[in-house]
Amino acid sequence: MKILETKNLKKSFPVKSGFFSRVKGFVKSVQDVSFDIAPGETLGLVGESGCGKTTVARLVLRLHELDSGNIFFEGQEVGNLRGQDLKPFRKKTQMVFQDPYASLNPRMRVSSIIAEPMDIHEPVSSRERQERVESLLEQVGLDKSFANRYPHEFSGGQRQRIGIARAISLNPKLIVADEPVSALDVSVSAQIVKLFQKLQEEKGISYLFISHDLKVVRHVSHRVAVMYLGKIVEIAPKENWAKPLHPYSKALIAAIPIPDPTRKVTRVVLPGEIPSPMNPPSGCSFHPRCPFAEKRCSEEEPELKEWAPKQWAACHLIGRIGPMSL
Repeated sequence: MKILETKNLKKSFPVKSGFFSRVKGFVKSVQDVSFDIAPGETLGLVGESGCGKTTVARLVLRLHELDSGNIFFEGQEVGNLRGQDLKPFRKKTQMVFQDPYASLNPRMRVSSIIAEPMDIHEPVSSRERQERVESLLEQVGLDKSFANRYPHEFSGGQRQRIGIARAISLNPKLIVADEPVSALDVSVSAQIVKLFQKLQEEKGISYLFISHDLKVVRHVSHRVAVMYLGKIVEIAPKENWAKPLHPYSKALIAAIPIPDPTRKVTRVVLPGEIPSPMNPPSGCSFHPRCPFAEKRCSEEEPELKEWAPKQWAACHLIGRIGPMSL
C-alpha cells in the first residue's frame, strides 16, 4: 500500500484588482497532478520557480483546499476531511520549510518549538517532555543544552536541524521538505541531506523532497518528478534520470554544471519565457518553448504515459527525439 497517493489535483488562485477587488482571472497553479509515494521512499519534485511545486506540497498537507482531485493517505481519502477529522492525519505528516529562520517563532525557546507538536497531539509530563526534546536534539546532531536558547542564537544550518527535530517529534510517516537546503551553503547543505537520509534509514520516513538543486534531488531521491506550468511532465527512477524522455527534463539536466572542463556537454537552450499560468497555452503547455514542437503539440494535450519501465512522460514526440545520454 502506498503511503500517499494523489489523483488529478487542481488548484487555482483568484487574481483581484480595482477598488472593489473584483476577480479578473485565475492563476492555474496546479493542473491534474497525480503521483504516489511508497513507505520509506523519497520522491523528488523539481521544476522552475512558479511551476506549482510549493502549492502541491501545501495541497498534500491540506494547508490549501483542493479545487478538485483526491488525496489518499495510507489508503484513506483525506482530501475531504475538515476540522478535528484532520487531526490524526496532521500527526502523521509534517513539513520542513525553506527558510529555517522564518519557520521558527523568535519568541519561543527551542524546547518549546520542538515540543509544540507533542503539546497538541501527545501531552506528556514536564519531565518526559524535556527528555524527549533533548533526545530529538541529539538525533539531529545538536547538543541538548541548546534547548533553552532562542532561534536567533543559531546558524542557518542549526536552525534547520531544529526545524527537522520539530518535524520528527511525533514520528511522522511522511515529511514534505520544501527547498530545505536552498538557504544553506554547500557544506551545510550536504550535512542536512545526510541527516534526512539517516532519519529515513532509522525511522522509515517517506519524503516529498522539493528542490531546485537537481544534483541534490538526484542524490537523495528514489524517483524524480518534473513539473512545468502546474503539470507533471515526467516521473522516473533516479537510475533512469541520466536518460530523460521529455524535452523539458533534457533542458533541466543539460543545465547542470559539470566540474570537468575537458568534458563536452550538449546544452539545450529553451527559447522564450514561461507562459503565464493565468492563460496557459493550449495543447502541450511546453510547446511554445519546445525545439521539437509540431502542430499536434499546440492542439492536443499529451497524456502522462509509461514509455519505459517505471518511466512516465507526457509528450507526443517520445520515440522520435529519443533519450539524451549524459
